[in-house]
Amino acid sequence: NRLIVAASPPTEDTVVSTEPLTKKDLVDYLASGCKPKEKWRIGTEHEKFGFEFKTLRPMKYGQISELLHSISERFDWDKILEGENIIGLKQGKQSISLEPGGQFELSGAPLETLHQTCAEVNSHLYQVKAVAEEMGIGFLGIGFQPKWRREEIPVMPKGRYEIMKNYMPKVGSLGLDMMFRTCTVQVNLDFNSETDMIRKFRAGLALQPIATAIFANSPFTEGKPNGYLSMRSQIWTDTDVARTGMLPFVFDDSFGFEQYVDFALDVPMYFAYRNKSYVNCAGMSFRDFMAGKLPCLPGEYPNLNDWENHLTTIFPEVRLKRYLEMRGADGGPWRRLCALPAFWVGILYDDISLQNALDLTADWTPEERLMLRNKVPKSGLKTPFRDGLLKHVAQEVVKFAKDGLERRGFKETGFLNEVTEVVNTGVTPAEKLLELYHGKWNGSVDPVFEELLY
Repeated sequence: NRLIVAASPPTEDTVVSTEPLTKKDLVDYLASGCKPKEKWRIGTEHEKFGFEFKTLRPMKYGQISELLHSISERFDWDKILEGENIIGLKQGKQSISLEPGGQFELSGAPLETLHQTCAEVNSHLYQVKAVAEEMGIGFLGIGFQPKWRREEIPVMPKGRYEIMKNYMPKVGSLGLDMMFRTCTVQVNLDFNSETDMIRKFRAGLALQPIATAIFANSPFTEGKPNGYLSMRSQIWTDTDVARTGMLPFVFDDSFGFEQYVDFALDVPMYFAYRNKSYVNCAGMSFRDFMAGKLPCLPGEYPNLNDWENHLTTIFPEVRLKRYLEMRGADGGPWRRLCALPAFWVGILYDDISLQNALDLTADWTPEERLMLRNKVPKSGLKTPFRDGLLKHVAQEVVKFAKDGLERRGFKETGFLNEVTEVVNTGVTPAEKLLELYHGKWNGSVDPVFEELLY
């Protein structure tokens, strides 16, 4: 029996396998995520930018360290250390972690209803604000750092980020911006079988550009409009083509857990974790690792923790682990942190809505899906699609989500109010910010720090 532990951040080494992993082990690992419907849960993750009230500058690591220690002591969280540095907190099934540029991330517990999800977000924000405000620190809900250059963002002392930082510029021009200047909100959802996973994966990928458009919230770079509604989404188009994108193979008849394993095995590695530190394996092959031929760890074989960590270094629009992650949305203010899971739960956790979504997108071609992926960051819901605009498709999809939530019977449809207004008007959050920038704000982005303050 091999030990399965959570990845990121791995806090200790797992039992090293005595025999090499087989491809079947990797497939079985993903399949072990299958759960009966009554055990399906909702896991929400969101990132936010910390900044000093006085200067609007990003929080430095010293301030983050103080913040984490204080939250831990005041609200009873366990500390996660890497070497001497505090890099996160854990409490039950929730964790707080740091993204490369100090973006503060809550990975929520797997919860049953959207009411619990929203209560968790509120409780987290209450705790963070209680400590941060005393330090003169605020948090901003937006998809891309609106004011500061990349060189002005502090780098967090985490081994894996050092490896990624050196590797990113070799494989794309915007990977460092992704690491240091973006924030997202995502939701993690369960499946009950391989067939169910395939259906949800396909619906999730096809509809991801709609989620990107509805939640578009990153129109500024270095104090000016950047020409996009979702700069965060645009950045992923030139980060690392081997590990990002719309995964057309998911729509092949042969797709299943095994095909995802084949894809993941071909994604170059970043690192392995041994003796409490990260070993740089950037660009090397997990297939070689399975054969005991990894140049950075010669003669060693991977364990399932290595595989789980490798899966966290793949960044498509929908990601498969032992659950599915919907990854297409910009970070935003707290009401939208409850609206994103509501959107996806309504569609994917209801059989009728899921079937409706699959029927709606069944004849979309790979070229159309890619076109939407590439045009939405710029034109949002006004992206032309077939005989109309994406806005009209989005209205239909939000109706599926609402109907699905109604059938769930938990009185959760109110969480979609934020989204309903966006699709009815066709005006994204980013366009509202641009209107303020050109009007009331007199060409300054500084007021955004107040407008989108948590």
